[in-house]
Amino acid sequence: MPNRSIKIADREIGPDHPPLVIAEIGINHGGDLEVAKDMVRLAAGAGCEMIKHQTHFVEDEMTDEAKDIFPPNADVSIWEVMARCALSPEDELDLKRYTEELGMIFISTPFSRAAADFLAEADVPAFKIGSGEADNLPLIRHIARFGKPVIMSTGMQSIQTMRRSVAILDEAGVDYALLECTNLYPSPPEIVSLQGVTDLRTAFPNAVVGFSDHSIGPEMALASVALGACILERHYTDTRYRQGPDIINSMDPSELRHLIDRSREIWIAANNPKQRTEAEESVYKFARASVVADRDLPAGHVIAEADIWARRPGSGEIAGYDFDKVVGKTLTRAVTRNTQLTWADLG
Repeated sequence: MPNRSIKIADREIGPDHPPLVIAEIGINHGGDLEVAKDMVRLAAGAGCEMIKHQTHFVEDEMTDEAKDIFPPNADVSIWEVMARCALSPEDELDLKRYTEELGMIFISTPFSRAAADFLAEADVPAFKIGSGEADNLPLIRHIARFGKPVIMSTGMQSIQTMRRSVAILDEAGVDYALLECTNLYPSPPEIVSLQGVTDLRTAFPNAVVGFSDHSIGPEMALASVALGACILERHYTDTRYRQGPDIINSMDPSELRHLIDRSREIWIAANNPKQRTEAEESVYKFARASVVADRDLPAGHVIAEADIWARRPGSGEIAGYDFDKVVGKTLTRAVTRNTQLTWADLG
């Protein structure tokens, strides 16, 4: 399988690079720019590289029917949720500037054509497409025309239902990443699919594959790294004591730091080949066994298997894995029990 990579701003993303951890502020700021900026500031302090926002132009995003639809994680309609939590265009541009001043990359999810046009005008380096829009072919086609990299979550989709959406990105010639995702807030382990990471890598070889996590805690996201996830996206907040539909499955700055550090460690370990390392040499010398005489043996004795054994330390010349090579050899000198044998002792 090729080591496919993409580049967003100056960040290379792919199997040959440490996982990119995306802190999704989303709507956790509740529509308050100062709260959003404080979240960004704390994310920067935790070592975050990329902030993801949500761009909601509600009038272009929904029809009036949405005023009667209540998400399972909210006590008001989806229209009301987004209307309350959306930043104004001016505030969103301010948040983007602030994020970039702190050295991080700012991207956002457009939920409408108007939002996509706004973000393109703002010159975001990439677009995020959420799971709810993963089969919204006209919106995907519209976003792909901007020619920027796309990160697409694939919650509520199968491999087959994703094929047309991915084909649009392929036809547009844009770089893209696909994120395995489960869209229940929070997602219990019984319905999370880590296998989805592997399935996406197999089905879409042109994609960088990652994991968008809605579970509680970092475990699922970290596990996905060992399966090849190159991007880890999690909802993020400055404190879990805030109110909001996504707070329950959001990480705070401490967990963000944990996810960044541990995911890099797992990525390194997942790419280390099976071999003895230089750091293990001192252990190897005492932990392995050497071939020794298991009883006193005279010179000229033809060694049988019962005459020898392998015991620590491994400082002897004949290692335990050469045990069978010693059987049948003739001793050139007399040895006592537990003498480490050498090749010169064998005729």
